[in-house]
Amino acid sequence: MPSFVVQEHHSRRLHWDFRLEVAGTLKSWAVPKGPSLDPHERRFAIRTPDHSLGWAKFEGEIPAGSYGAGEVVLWDEGEYHPLKPQDPEEGLRKGILIFRMSGHRLKGVFALVKLRGVPKKDAWILIKKCDVFARTGWRIPILSDGFQTRLKKAA
Repeated sequence: MPSFVVQEHHSRRLHWDFRLEVAGTLKSWAVPKGPSLDPHERRFAIRTPDHSLGWAKFEGEIPAGSYGAGEVVLWDEGEYHPLKPQDPEEGLRKGILIFRMSGHRLKGVFALVKLRGVPKKDAWILIKKCDVFARTGWRIPILSDGFQTRLKKAA
C-alpha cells in the first residue's frame, strides 16, 4: 500500500505538509490549519511541488534562505488506500480522490477535492468523511512550539 506523511512545518507561517505517495513521488499540499478529524471542517490545501520519497522521514531545520526555511516535525505517517478512483493519479487528474488512511493520528476515509474557478492555482479542500474515526470538535495538536519561538525564549 502507498504511504502518506504529514509534517508540521514552522516556516513563515505554521502549516502542515500533507503528502501522498503516488507514482514514486510524494504529491504534496500545504494545509494552513492542518488536517482535521471533524467531518464538518473542510481544510483548504494548496498544491506544492512534489517531493522525493526520502523526504517522508525528514525532521529538522531547513536553513534560512532555503525554500521552506524553518522547523519540520513528523506529525503523522502511515499507509493509505485509494477508494475512488483506485488509481490515485487518475483521481488527482480528475480533481477528486477518496482514500482510507491508516496512520497514528489520521484514520478513516478522507477526500481531496480540487476547487474549480478559484483564483488560487491548484487549490484543494481536504475533507474527513463521516465514519467511526470522525471526531466532531476535534482540534489539531501542535507538536512543537517552533524553532523561532524557542530562539525568542532563549534571548
